Amino acid sequence: MAAARNNEFKLFGPRDEERQSPSAVTLSCHLSPEISAVAMEIRWFKGTDCVCLYENGQVTEGRGYEGRVSLFTQELQRGNVSLQIRDCSPSDTGDYLCQVTNGDTTEECTVEVWMIWGHFRVRECYLE
Repeated sequence: MAAARNNEFKLFGPRDEERQSPSAVTLSCHLSPEISAVAMEIRWFKGTDCVCLYENGQVTEGRGYEGRVSLFTQELQRGNVSLQIRDCSPSDTGDYLCQVTNGDTTEECTVEVWMIWGHFRVRECYLE
């Protein structure tokens, strides 16, 4: 519990490459240690566009993503800050940045989405 008190946490994306269908793609992202993200601010970006914002218990969908994106709000208590995108198209491919802020601590994780043979693939992207 000391990590929660000190606002210390890390973000981790998918452990392995994940193959997903075009109907709903989940960009996995979790806090470590597994602490509650309910009181944190969560932002998902694609480039400079904010895709989804969670702040003060409210979820706001970005322009062009209305009705297509959601967080697993029932799992925020367990540190799951993953983003789901529904009705995907090739324009949804690219790098997505998850940014989680708790007090003065902000952590980031980039998740790459690409399409091959009609299926979407997702993996954590390490930008050095």
